[in-house]
Amino acid sequence: MSDTILTTVDASGIAAITLNRPDVRNALDEPMIAALTAALRDFDADPAVRVVVLAANGDHFCAGADINEMRGAAHHTRARNEKSARAMAGVFHALYTLTKPTVACVHGAVRGGGVGLVAASDIVIAGHNATFRLSEVRLGIIPAMISPYMLAAVGARNARRYFTTGETFDAAEAHRIGLVHDVVADADLPQRASDLLAHLLANGPHAVAAAKALIADVDGRPIDEALIKLTARRIADIRTTAEAREGLAAFLEKREPVWIQPAVQEKSSTAKTRRRKRPQRKSKRTT
Repeated sequence: MSDTILTTVDASGIAAITLNRPDVRNALDEPMIAALTAALRDFDADPAVRVVVLAANGDHFCAGADINEMRGAAHHTRARNEKSARAMAGVFHALYTLTKPTVACVHGAVRGGGVGLVAASDIVIAGHNATFRLSEVRLGIIPAMISPYMLAAVGARNARRYFTTGETFDAAEAHRIGLVHDVVADADLPQRASDLLAHLLANGPHAVAAAKALIADVDGRPIDEALIKLTARRIADIRTTAEAREGLAAFLEKREPVWIQPAVQEKSSTAKTRRRKRPQRKSKRTT
């Protein structure tokens, strides 16, 4: 694996991908794109991975495409340019279609293809100081490969503005238009991510994958008889799975389901014990 990204997987199934070209603001060059795509595909195929977190080293999340490669592309053949573009498109598609939930933690400058990584992620947390810009038009080009994911995230109306102006907007605006979900102080990014990961890991892993697939299959379709049948079929299929039976049994038996790590179960049990042992206040007798 290239050192342009760093990857880890912990015992709970949290996989982390860290962009690691801080000297060039984590700009996406061909080796980095290949490494990132390979890591996403590997994590998708690994049954031990429950969730993927995308972050970056240095002061900035991602400056988009590497400017030196873009300079050279002006002199390449059309065929070579299309091949490079397909590789870039492939990393966004791999991230967007990952069967595991993805959480992006962004800070500093987020530009061009970096915005594409954000738009293709399931959940996005941004630091207060993060800034965003689709600067392609300033360079005489267009945000082609990221456009499907941006339109899905922010809608055509907002895309019309930021695709054509190339202006910079802050984390609050990114939140307003739907590009990011939460905005926190930069120092609080790890804790907010940890809170979200706890929610994700509490859920049935197959159910989470099925929920993501459901969104992809339902979004944009008319609510007609065919869609009603599809949704009814999906719930009927999943209700009979071992995971669904375990989830219902755990709920009725007032215990944690088997997919929650033992350490989490122990912590939960300890908290419940403390609550049960909490002394009751004695009422004062009056005469």
